[in-house]
Order: sequence, then C-alpha cells, then structure tokens
Amino acid sequence: METFRVLFVSIVFLVYICSMIEELKTILGKVGTLYRKYGIRSVTMDDVAHELGISKKTLYQYIRDKDDLVNQVVDMEIQERKSRMEISCADVCNAIEQLFEIGRCISYMLKDYSPVSEYDLRKYYPDLYIKVRDLRRNHIMQFIQSNLIKGKEEGIYREDLNVDIISRLSVANIDSMIDSEVISVTEFIEPRFYHEYFVYHIRGISNDKGLEVLERVLRTYAIGA
Repeated sequence: METFRVLFVSIVFLVYICSMIEELKTILGKVGTLYRKYGIRSVTMDDVAHELGISKKTLYQYIRDKDDLVNQVVDMEIQERKSRMEISCADVCNAIEQLFEIGRCISYMLKDYSPVSEYDLRKYYPDLYIKVRDLRRNHIMQFIQSNLIKGKEEGIYREDLNVDIISRLSVANIDSMIDSEVISVTEFIEPRFYHEYFVYHIRGISNDKGLEVLERVLRTYAIGA
C-alpha cells in the first residue's frame, strides 16, 4: 500500500511538472511574439500579464523577474531554431541539398526577425546578446564544418578545401551581413537573398561533379518554397 501511495504521488508530481513546463513554453512563446512586435524594452511585466490573461502573481510562479523572462525567451528561441535546423536537414541525400535545406530554414526563421528586438537585446542586455551571438556563431561554424567534410567525403566538394578557413570565412560573412549598412533588413530577410548566397557559396566549393549536382538541385528547389 505504501509503495502504491509513493508511486501515485510521484505520478501526480510528474504530471504537475509536465503541465508547468508546457504552460511555461506557452508563456515564453507569447512573450517572444510581444518582444518581436514592440521590442523588449517597452514590454512591461504588466503588459505580459495582461496579454496572457493572468495575474502578475501567477506570472511570477514561472519566472523571477523581467531579466529572467528575457533570458528564458531567448534560450527557448535558440533551442527551437537549432532543433528546426537539425530536423530540416536530417533526411537530405547530399551536402548540397543540405545547404539548400538550411537556406530554406533560415529564410523561414527570418520571417520573425525583429530589428527593434535585436537592438534592445544589444543595448540593454549586452551579456545576453553576446551569448546569443556566440551560440549563433558556434552553431553555424559546426554546421558548415560538418557540411564541408560531408561534401568532400561524397566527392562533390573540392578536395583541396581548407575546412577550418572556409567555415570561419562563412561565419564572418554572415556576421557582416547581419550588421551591414549595405544590405537592408528587407533584403536580408528575403528568401531570394539566401538562395543567391548559398548558390554563390556552393559554386566556390564544388568540383565538377558537385556543379552537376548543383544544377540538378536548382531545378528542384524553388526559391522560398
């Protein structure tokens, strides 16, 4: 009887924890939408509670303060983007198709890009912004390195490619585009922009066999599809 009681309490507690986690995800998702629309700085805890239809007391059951809320929103979005990118290229056949899948995934994610939210993060939460920037750089670096190795093993990328140099150059290019005064935000989030970028990149790293694969893939992958 005692064993059953302990088991029952454990199950109830587990269900409660799972419910809390799902509720927190819902809260963070809605807050993320508010931040992208209005910016982080201007959205108060009162605004969040009102938008969610809950009291601030209830809200504080899930988070400590606004700084904690911002951190959790950013962390969740980072994990969601990482998972989406991993899923998007899990079943692709070759390295070139993998790059197009990632390009399509990036175009999709950039639809939610918010200049005002990015600005607030950089100005008012510099430590968190650096964390986001470094995670983004590391994730992109790791992906590009694995993609280059994959392409060389498949015999469609140039054998003489220096994986370390090309991956670092690619991260530097993407970083410069994010902060560029030459490329507008409107251009930056256009699917055609990333399509052209990846075609440009692939032509530079492919051998003759890879270029044949590229031409075949270009007939399959529609821009922004």
